Amino acid sequence: MLSRSRTNSRDGATEPVPRRDENALVEDSTPSPPHISEAASGSTETTPLISKPSIPHLSHSHSSHTTILKPKTRAQTLRSHIPSVQSALQAIPAVILGLLLNILDGVSYGMITFPAVGVFEGLGGTGVSMFFVTAIISQLVYTFGGSGFAGANGTMMIEVVPFFHILALDIQEKVGADDPKAVIATTMAAFALSSILTGLTFFILGVLNLGVLIGFFPRHILVGCIGGVGIFLVETGFEVSATLTGGFEHTLPTLYSLFELHNFVRWLPALILAFGLRPVNKRWHHQLVFPAYFLTIPIIFYIIIAIARIDISTLREAGWVFDMGDRSEPWWWFYTYFVLDFKKTSFKVLWQTMPTQFALLFFNILHPPLNVPALAVSLDQDVDTNRELVGHGYSNLLAGLLGSVPNYLVYVNTLMFYRVGGGTRIAGFLLALFTGILLVIGTAPIGFIPIMVVGALIFVLGFDLIKEAIWDTRNKTSRFEYITIISIMICMTIWDFVIGVLFGIVVSCIFFVVQNSQANSIRGVYTAESAVSAVRRPGAQRAYIREVAKQTVIMKLQGHLFFGTITQVEGRIRQLLDASSWAQNPIRFLVVDLSLVQGVDLSSAEAFMRVQRLLSGRHVIFVLCGFEVGSEVGNALENVELFRQDGVELFGTLNEALEWTENVYLKSWLLSKKNEHQAKTHGISFSGRHHLPSPLAESMENSPRRSHMRDVGTRIFSNPTGSTDPDATPHGEPFQTLLKAFSSYGPLDPAIYRPLIPYFTRVAVSEGEVIWRQGEPSDALYLIQGGVLRASYRFAASPGFEESMVAGTIAGELSAISGTTRNATVVVERDAILWRLGMEDLKRLEDERPELARELIRFILKTAKVDYDILIAALAARQ
Repeated sequence: MLSRSRTNSRDGATEPVPRRDENALVEDSTPSPPHISEAASGSTETTPLISKPSIPHLSHSHSSHTTILKPKTRAQTLRSHIPSVQSALQAIPAVILGLLLNILDGVSYGMITFPAVGVFEGLGGTGVSMFFVTAIISQLVYTFGGSGFAGANGTMMIEVVPFFHILALDIQEKVGADDPKAVIATTMAAFALSSILTGLTFFILGVLNLGVLIGFFPRHILVGCIGGVGIFLVETGFEVSATLTGGFEHTLPTLYSLFELHNFVRWLPALILAFGLRPVNKRWHHQLVFPAYFLTIPIIFYIIIAIARIDISTLREAGWVFDMGDRSEPWWWFYTYFVLDFKKTSFKVLWQTMPTQFALLFFNILHPPLNVPALAVSLDQDVDTNRELVGHGYSNLLAGLLGSVPNYLVYVNTLMFYRVGGGTRIAGFLLALFTGILLVIGTAPIGFIPIMVVGALIFVLGFDLIKEAIWDTRNKTSRFEYITIISIMICMTIWDFVIGVLFGIVVSCIFFVVQNSQANSIRGVYTAESAVSAVRRPGAQRAYIREVAKQTVIMKLQGHLFFGTITQVEGRIRQLLDASSWAQNPIRFLVVDLSLVQGVDLSSAEAFMRVQRLLSGRHVIFVLCGFEVGSEVGNALENVELFRQDGVELFGTLNEALEWTENVYLKSWLLSKKNEHQAKTHGISFSGRHHLPSPLAESMENSPRRSHMRDVGTRIFSNPTGSTDPDATPHGEPFQTLLKAFSSYGPLDPAIYRPLIPYFTRVAVSEGEVIWRQGEPSDALYLIQGGVLRASYRFAASPGFEESMVAGTIAGELSAISGTTRNATVVVERDAILWRLGMEDLKRLEDERPELARELIRFILKTAKVDYDILIAALAARQ
């Protein structure tokens, strides 16, 4: 918990506290040897608690002399301890403040450690002693190296008090109030066991460097639990102030009892004092205001009593001062419950308290990972959270073995301690020392403390925790988180804290599912008209694909697909297949890109199976891409046998999937007009390293999808300028390839462009041959007559990219014309026929036929512009 009852004593700013050099209990002014200083300067460990005086060694020098060092005189020895004495004197204000805070906390929290009912009535002094014991233990552990904060303040975990009441009352019910010694002995053992369990957990988390895991726990559940503790403390404030003998219950008799005159006049002053602290804090912002306020109350109280001449025994009988009766025992008296009554401990009942113990443990381990980073920020100091957990482990283990209650590093106390000069280990040690003196004095002074002081302290803390849970979070949390906080507080108040914690976890899980179900798992849905593959194609083929690609729908998914989000995906696919959408745009391929998906649960995998059956009914091919078969996503889909279904295709990337669909469109058109051999003979090359399916249909008739493909193909490929048939023109190569490459950008008159042929050289290349490598000088551009080339782009700061180039396109044109180095490595993917235009040939063309050279370059630049637009679109589709 980051704030306690004294948070309002601070001003709003969080100011760094200057670090101090006095980090050891005893410091020596004698400089350390060089090798020791160097080691210390490079170490991340904190300064040792007691630094040993430097032992004068024989000095090593370049001379042959050996210098004998004289022992220190008494004056030198005294001077060497002056810094430690100065540190101790400077720490006095901080020690006084820390001692006052320990007194106030010890009286207010220690007095309510045990429920004031049944066999536990009158054990307030025992609770105070246990409070001081655990505070001293934690203070010493933190001071002697258990914490990276030199001035760390440790004390009892006050948030565990409600759980202690549950444990105590449960033990009393199971053991029986007729055997009070057995009840108390078992309760003391349960309290000590909670410390041991807490210590072991902290120690294991710290040693295994698992402190960061605790930070994954939802913050709003902890806030709800803190609010529940606040309500419990307010109820306890009424109980203590009004001295309710039966405890605070949610019944009308309890309400009536509170407003009976003799009870009303006791709790009302405590409530007024609690609210009166707030205007005081607003007026004065010093750290000593809080303790001074509560120390002034008993002074004024006894001044009034002296004036009125009221006897102290009368005040005790009237419930204005604690009545310790004959129970003014020494501080160590609670150990008699372990030693003398140990045999009466009911281990069976102790075992039955384990569910509550684990709920208490769960609540305990959440605080240090929150307090430590917050304190580090406030003090501008770097600390290791795992080391702090180990320190908490030691302090709680020792507290449990010594029969006391859990403890932790207190954020507010430590911050105030630093701000008044307590940022040294000497200050921490002195605080432990003087707290020990208070412990030895015993509980007798409690019998003189006005009950309204303790009641006001409990009210202040309770209201602060409620404010922290309800008011401070109103604009910081979502609606679901705020509802969770309120519901946890209500559940803890009506039932108990264990049920409240479990209820909070369940509600958070439900809200987590609801909130994540609202997250959109569909990043985008669009047709392949706006996302093409990185394949260079002739203009006619590209125009054909652009128009028929509206039958390819791409759906990019993101996040973790689970039962809460897959319904969106399945619903969107069903919309694509319903009658109205199908009438407007019947689809041939559904490409689902899973590259941004982190995981798929069983419900989502089975939903994909349902989608496959829906698509199969419409003769739509289900294309999945963006994952590896052996990945988490691939394994989830393979486990439901999705990959074995007909009409399911798999690809590593979206580009490969789109390239494959485009090839299918082209192959289906060509095979509807001629056989595949003729298609290859007439210059149609298919890129891609994946198999092609059989044609989509034996003919293009009797289907809206087939009719659309037939109409587009007839219109485009029947255009003389876009003809793919070399017999359509009487001219040979490379003019036919030039026609394929440039015909989309204007007419090519054979009489004008035939003179280009002598400048090109025919080159036959085999599969696997490297045409050029990235970074090499550019010496030529190439027309691709047949076959397929593949360009591989490699970038220093991002993954590479590949582009295919088929027959009827140009390769290497921009780098060649600009005279720059190659920007990609080009390899022959399938045996190819190329027509090479070397730079020396281009220069000769410019000299001999300048007009024709300019016209050629103009066509090349137009083609390159379109090709690179498509390449950029393909790269954008990867996002």
